[in-house]
Amino acid sequence: MEVTNVEKREKSIAAVTVVVSPEEFDEAVNSVYKKNRGSIMVPGFRKGKAPRKIIEGMYGKSVFHEDAINEIAPQAYAQAVKEKELKVVASPSLEAADVGEDNSLTLVIDCVLYPEITLKKYKGLEAVRKGAKVEDYQIDAEIERLRQRNASLVTTENEAKYGDTVVIDYEGFVDGVPFEGGKDENHSLEIGSNSFIPGFEVQCIGAKAGSDIEVNVTFPEEYHAKELAGKPAVFKVHVHEVKEKILPELDDEFAKDVSEFDTLEEYKANIRKTLEENAENSSRDEFLDKILEQITAEMEGEIPEAYIDERTQEQIEQFAQRLQQQGIGLDMYIKMFNIPREEFVANMRKTAEKQLREELVLTKIADLEDIQVAEEDKDAEYEKLAKQYGVELDSVKTFFDVDLFESSLRVMKAANFLVDNSVALPEPEEKPEEKAEEKTEEKAEDKAE
Repeated sequence: MEVTNVEKREKSIAAVTVVVSPEEFDEAVNSVYKKNRGSIMVPGFRKGKAPRKIIEGMYGKSVFHEDAINEIAPQAYAQAVKEKELKVVASPSLEAADVGEDNSLTLVIDCVLYPEITLKKYKGLEAVRKGAKVEDYQIDAEIERLRQRNASLVTTENEAKYGDTVVIDYEGFVDGVPFEGGKDENHSLEIGSNSFIPGFEVQCIGAKAGSDIEVNVTFPEEYHAKELAGKPAVFKVHVHEVKEKILPELDDEFAKDVSEFDTLEEYKANIRKTLEENAENSSRDEFLDKILEQITAEMEGEIPEAYIDERTQEQIEQFAQRLQQQGIGLDMYIKMFNIPREEFVANMRKTAEKQLREELVLTKIADLEDIQVAEEDKDAEYEKLAKQYGVELDSVKTFFDVDLFESSLRVMKAANFLVDNSVALPEPEEKPEEKAEEKTEEKAEDKAE
């Protein structure tokens, strides 16, 4: 086969013409015949024994052409990409296939090429950069969260209060009729966890072990089970136990139990360091995002639709895998949150396009600035990943495709270059009352958790 023409079109599409010789096409047709003859019945012949010419005589000479074209097209595409050194980024499509009188085959294949873009200004751009200061109350909130996670539950004869856990049997009724999924036994429910229908948990306050109560609630209008949405319900509840949460003392022993540090002060210092690192990374990422937003808004060049489609599908599949690890299917997630599937896909597509635009910008900057990835860069990243995932260094290296890994590092270095060559503006001065309100909201969120 021979690549006879490459025609560049709009939106980074190249129409590639490949001519397949009569001998090569006949070989593909014969291959298809051999695969399919066993399922073709021809009078006078045992099943699978009819000669190709007899079958073609009965059904037409082109009976095997479509399957033969589908079989040979990927080979033609692969040869064209290699021979013409095309940088393709998505699956191709077959535009035309024509069998000539001499039995040669002419294919026109639309190839999706890596889009060429042009950048305007990308150095010296300005954006507000959020401060990375960590306040004492944030340290205290982090420690309090850890205390809550390490609390013990002790059975009590007292009335249930906010923060206690009740062990209950319950059954729900709508219009006096039990509904599916509304019944459970020996369920542990923390009052204040907001894991049940709004209004359910607060009505458990004051209950004691052995008591029976009725809980009256109304399902939210946006409830995932549409047959229950907006309807009033009555739950009959039996309380088996009330368990009180006992928090550990905040001392050096607590620090030893939850960390590798011997004193509470050392542990607090480590928390501060971690929070400061997280705050710095968050500040840097937000700053980079603002700069990239300015650059992508001004960049020239179009991203092929097929490229966005494939990246969207990749993101949906990755999201579905993360859900599956939590025991939730994608369809169940969409139903739970009452999101129309087309809206879910549209949101994923928007994210995919933004991601692609940023990758194109950073790759272009790496090209313009001749940013290279040295062996020490790779080694440093491998070591970082090995430490992060707690695995051997050699095993980390087997996880990644070398070319993709190097390309990813090059994009990361371009991002660092962009941050270093942009101007960080200070945050606007915050009014004292706004600062106090922000702290109050954060403390309220910590309490809810």
